[in-house]
Amino acid sequence: MHTLVFLSTRQVLQCQPAACQALPLLPRELFPLLFKVAFMDKKTVVLRELVHTWPFPLLSFQQLLQECAHCSRALLQERPSTESMQAVILGLTARLHTPEPGASTQPLCRKHALRVLDMTGLLDDGVEQDPGTMSMWDCTAAVARTCIAQQQGSATEPGPAPIPVEVRVDLRVNRASYAFLREALRSSVGSPLRLCCRDLRAEDLPMRNTVALLQLLDAGCLRRVDLRFNNLGLRGLSVIIPHVARFQHLASLRLHYVHGDSRQPSVDGEDNFRYFLAQMGRFTCLRELSMGSSLLSGRLDQLLSTLQSPLESLELAFCALLPEDLRFLAQSPHAAHLKKLDLSGNDLSGSQLAPFQGLLQASAATLLHLELTECQLADTQLLATLPILTRCTSLRYLGLYGNPLSMAGLKELLRDSVAQAELRTVVHPFPVDCYEGLPWPPPASVLLEASINEEKFARVEAELHQLLLASGRAHVLWTTDIYGRLAADYFSL
Repeated sequence: MHTLVFLSTRQVLQCQPAACQALPLLPRELFPLLFKVAFMDKKTVVLRELVHTWPFPLLSFQQLLQECAHCSRALLQERPSTESMQAVILGLTARLHTPEPGASTQPLCRKHALRVLDMTGLLDDGVEQDPGTMSMWDCTAAVARTCIAQQQGSATEPGPAPIPVEVRVDLRVNRASYAFLREALRSSVGSPLRLCCRDLRAEDLPMRNTVALLQLLDAGCLRRVDLRFNNLGLRGLSVIIPHVARFQHLASLRLHYVHGDSRQPSVDGEDNFRYFLAQMGRFTCLRELSMGSSLLSGRLDQLLSTLQSPLESLELAFCALLPEDLRFLAQSPHAAHLKKLDLSGNDLSGSQLAPFQGLLQASAATLLHLELTECQLADTQLLATLPILTRCTSLRYLGLYGNPLSMAGLKELLRDSVAQAELRTVVHPFPVDCYEGLPWPPPASVLLEASINEEKFARVEAELHQLLLASGRAHVLWTTDIYGRLAADYFSL
């Protein structure tokens, strides 16, 4: 249901020219709702004018596009409209080109000048590919083009300098976009339009280019560095990590494929690893660490012991963890603070099961998100773990895809999970009952690639649904759709 104020606002914006003329007469308190309605309904003329005449120092997408008392629609959970994003950028450009008015003029006098445009928090690229919406790269490119154009224009325009505006964005960069984005960051230095990166994600980027970008970023703004598919190895990482460590407010570091270089002598690999550990000890605000697909067998204690503060999110997917790694983590200060834990791809079925259960016990009070995809957990291991798992009373998400569980095991999990009042999503595997001629124990690759009997699985889904209804838990989503679910971000937990 929409409030009367929301419906009235929507009606006011039906005629955009009239609405633009009325803006100076409307109370400033209405501007936030006007922005949300204009963004939602693609009232681009009004949206451009709203940004042009914004009467507050801050314009934040996270504040304005969230679920609110007037409208339950959370636009931040949708890919942004291309038309609306372009209107915002055009409004910002118009504002920068507007001469500074006299002290008595409202609303553009310095007292109420827009200082910060925060465009962070937009939905990252997902499965939806609507041509009418913007991907994260599209948003990055549009803002970058504006920075370059503004710098080129300000060099030739006479008159007083415009009031500077800091634009906060999440930047995505790869080999194809590197030069363009580097130019945008350079252009924003000393420009009225200052580009400030909150989250940086660099994909498949050479080491020297990654370093060059890091050197251009404001140390006071950056909260996350995410290096994907770069295959740095320890040698490359030892070059990059000191440039990352200068960001003292960094809260999230996501690295992948960190392992020794096979062509290097082992002594050099050890030196690089020790240097990496020393640099990790410089972080004072780190709360999330992701080391997916990194060879950490028997070395987790060395890595985590260097950190100055306990982690709240730890992702160790496909890291070939050993029992001693899990035992150390369970006894470390990190365990009692973990909100998110991802152990996907680590075999927890044998000697690792007891240490894993100890870790689960140690983190039960705080754990909100648990990912155990492809961990070789069969019914026996699951049933032995259920008494501890159900003590995670705050758990909201449980990922078990790719494990060899039967329908009987899933039913036991569903019954026991009734005690977990906060649980909202369970991503479960196709039960082994639904496969034909499955080898035992089945490798994860077989579970992911083999065909299932659709009729059997339809009966399984119907039975699970009936059990959810009977237990009063129909609001809990039980699904096998691992790709359609966006992974919970640490900062949204």
